[in-house]
Amino acid sequence: MNFRGRRSHPEPEINLIPFIDVLLVIMIFLMLTTTWSKLTEINLTLPVADAQKQTDRPQQIILTVSAQSAYAINRMPVPGQSAGALGAALGAVASRESRLIISADASATHQAVIHAMEAARQAGLTQITFATQSGR
Repeated sequence: MNFRGRRSHPEPEINLIPFIDVLLVIMIFLMLTTTWSKLTEINLTLPVADAQKQTDRPQQIILTVSAQSAYAINRMPVPGQSAGALGAALGAVASRESRLIISADASATHQAVIHAMEAARQAGLTQITFATQSGR
């Protein structure tokens, strides 16, 4: 029997453990040296205007809505709680350029604020803002 042609050669073996160790070290190095920045940040350069500051401010009307849905215009109570009565009272005080500030109590009903907005529409007021306080 001729056994010369049948020599068994050991199969090459690839050891992955040192390769994985090197990759982990590289990954830790990159994680520690990388600077993380917000990708959603947008740098803006805003335009500059040479306009003068506004000297005359529009008349401000403060409409207060209490927790019991009672209204007051510039600290003067308004009789009635309907949008029509409030609209008539606002129409007597307001001009077209007036700015209405609605200051409603946190426990005032949603309907009371809607009545205030409807009254402002009836009085022809288009500039309406809501007063809030900071949540400190």
